[in-house]
Amino acid sequence: MQQRRMAAYGVLRDDGGQVLLVRGGDGCPDRGAWRLPGGGLRHAEHPAAAVVRGFARETGLAVTVAGVRAAVADVATFAAGAGLHTDRLVFDVTATTGGVALPEQGGATLGWFTPGSAAAVPVMPFTAELLGLPGTPPPPGSHVLPPASTAPASTAPASTARRHRFGAYGLVTDPADRVLLTLIAEGYPGAGSWHLPGGGTDYGEAPETGLLRELVEESGQVGRVVELVGVDSLHHPRAVGPEGHPLDWHTVRAIYTVVVDEPTEARVLELAGGSTARASWFAVAELAGLRLSDIAARMVAELR
Repeated sequence: MQQRRMAAYGVLRDDGGQVLLVRGGDGCPDRGAWRLPGGGLRHAEHPAAAVVRGFARETGLAVTVAGVRAAVADVATFAAGAGLHTDRLVFDVTATTGGVALPEQGGATLGWFTPGSAAAVPVMPFTAELLGLPGTPPPPGSHVLPPASTAPASTAPASTARRHRFGAYGLVTDPADRVLLTLIAEGYPGAGSWHLPGGGTDYGEAPETGLLRELVEESGQVGRVVELVGVDSLHHPRAVGPEGHPLDWHTVRAIYTVVVDEPTEARVLELAGGSTARASWFAVAELAGLRLSDIAARMVAELR
């Protein structure tokens, strides 16, 4: 059985450059290993809000989000072939309250670390990689399947199925400063709007890898990811899926800048019936006359 979850974490440093980490107790999915404070998203929750909530719960500190740092993904494998893919968004945060950080009631332990002091402790791989910490691998059995999240009541009808999706999208340009956009096909939310290239990532796929795959499928272009520039959260409590069934839909989108160094004529390569009807390059001056999706309109506005 393959499961997916989304989680958000924060990087908080003190005046000396140390970073705050937490170590989960027996009731935590990553017990015994140190990691950045944070945790799983609730349904319809923005990742930035999840970081603020997670910090308060695990450390007793109130924080504000200063910017997005990274989007990563990893897969944990369990007995009987079960697997858990976690899409992790990491933000830089600043503390808005003083005082001593307090451990979570329930067993989380707190510690301030430098790369040197983290060398001899077990650190979750995503935390070690992001911070350059030479931590030792987590102990065997430290990662367990998390319990079902407790989400706020949905505004969708009780019969509407909940779905969540993690996607990666790109503001794609070429050396001539043209912008690549894709036209959403009929039968999909936003049909008829020009959209940023990208889409949902596959199980076991990193966000940047998924974006570059989608770029080839939707437009035939080979791109180069430059920078993660934003995170977007969209909740449609009464969406209708491509099959015509109602969905309580929550999607989180990592947004990157991408450059296609050797552009070609944009051609849709994915199979017929997909979400992309067309792909095309546009000069910046041509964008004003287009019907754009919400995320595309926000991103291309920075180019004008």
